[in-house]
Amino acid sequence: MSGPKRAIVLLSGGLDSATTLAIAKREGYQCHALSFAYGQRHAIELDAAKRVAHSLGAVEHRTVTIDLAAFGGSALTDSQIPIPESPSTGIPVTYVPARNTIFLSYALGWAETLPARDIFIGVNAVDYSGYPDCRPEFIAAFQSVANLGTKAGVTGDPFTIHAPLIELAKAEIIRIGQQAGVDYSLTVSCYQPDTAGHACGLCDSCRLRAAGFAAAGVDDPTRYRT
Repeated sequence: MSGPKRAIVLLSGGLDSATTLAIAKREGYQCHALSFAYGQRHAIELDAAKRVAHSLGAVEHRTVTIDLAAFGGSALTDSQIPIPESPSTGIPVTYVPARNTIFLSYALGWAETLPARDIFIGVNAVDYSGYPDCRPEFIAAFQSVANLGTKAGVTGDPFTIHAPLIELAKAEIIRIGQQAGVDYSLTVSCYQPDTAGHACGLCDSCRLRAAGFAAAGVDDPTRYRT
C-alpha cells in the first residue's frame, strides 16, 4: 500500500486510549480516531474522546453507534447491575462481552477501506481489571483473523494491530503520555461519573488511575465527586 502513513486509533476518552493516540501521532501516523456509543451507561467518555482527539491532532474522529446494551451482561451496559466499589476477584461485572473484538472489527473495516494497515488499541495487561480481551494472546489472535479474513490480508497487504501499552504499568503509561503531550485533565476513566464528569473515586478504573498517578509522582488532574 502506498500513500500517507495512516492508522486507526480506538479512542474511548480514557487515559490509556489517549496515551495510545499520542504514541501513534508521535510515530508519524495520520491518526483517524474511532469511538463508540455502544449503549454505555453514560456519554461523558464520548465528550472526553472528542476533546482528546482535537487536542492531540487527530485528522479525523468518528463515533459509531452500536447497541451492546441489547445483550446486557455487563455493569457498563445494564443499569440494574451495580458498579463494584471494592476490589473483586476473577473477571469483574464491568467486563462487556466481546467488546474489544467488536471494536477492532469495526476498526478493521474502516482500515481496509480508508486505506490504512495499522490499528492502535490501548489495552493493558499489567494494571488492568482482568478482562480477557486485553491480553497479548487476544491481540495476536485478532491480527491473525484480520489477515485471514480480509481482501487486503490475503492479497499480501497485511494489517498490524498495535497495543503499545499492553506490558506497561499505569505509572509508565502516564509518564510516556506526559512526554507525548497528553493533557490528562481532558480524559475520563471512571465507570460511573456524574453528569458533570466528576469521577466516583471508588470503582476499579478510578482506583487504577489514582494509583498510577501516585506511583508516577504526577499530580492527578482527575475531578472527583468526593
